[in-house]
Amino acid sequence: MRLKVTEIDALIIVDMQNDFMPGGALPVPEGDKIIPILNKYIDLFSGSGNPVFFTRDWHPENHISFKGQGGIWPVHCVQETEGAKFHPDLKIPQDNKFVISKGTSRDFDAYSGFQGTILNDLLSERGIKRLFVGGVATDYCVFNTALGGINLGYQVFVLQDGIKGVDVNPGDSERALNKLLEKGASLIDLKDIASD
Repeated sequence: MRLKVTEIDALIIVDMQNDFMPGGALPVPEGDKIIPILNKYIDLFSGSGNPVFFTRDWHPENHISFKGQGGIWPVHCVQETEGAKFHPDLKIPQDNKFVISKGTSRDFDAYSGFQGTILNDLLSERGIKRLFVGGVATDYCVFNTALGGINLGYQVFVLQDGIKGVDVNPGDSERALNKLLEKGASLIDLKDIASD
């Protein structure tokens, strides 16, 4: 597959926050290893003037997903904490960048960048038709963001060299990708995109 980035394309970088990196509160194994490749995608899209969206968990201290509130996860990505910040090595462009905060209210969890956010509105008003999705975790927020995009009518490309899964159950990431393929997503690598 050989793709060219066009004016109908947007890049979505999912949840590359300190708490999801090794040493964080809810680490994705080797989550930091994909930062160099994600930075190449960011350079490619921002250099073409295409929008780059960065989703983030932005939870209140008593969020419903936390174990203390009956959820399944340890406390993570609490608003305004170090753990909620993007990894310092991630390249955040000055122009054409958008930060999408999700899971911001106590009683509402959101694995998808589309849930309870204005992401779809921002994409629609820019005439975006194709989404390129990378980040963490493959089997949770990447999966749900990509699936949300498909369900909203976007053509979705998952950056298989720019994702990492948590695999709470062995094989979760592979199953997530297979489900996305069944729904019409494509799996691509950086080499599949023409850089001229």
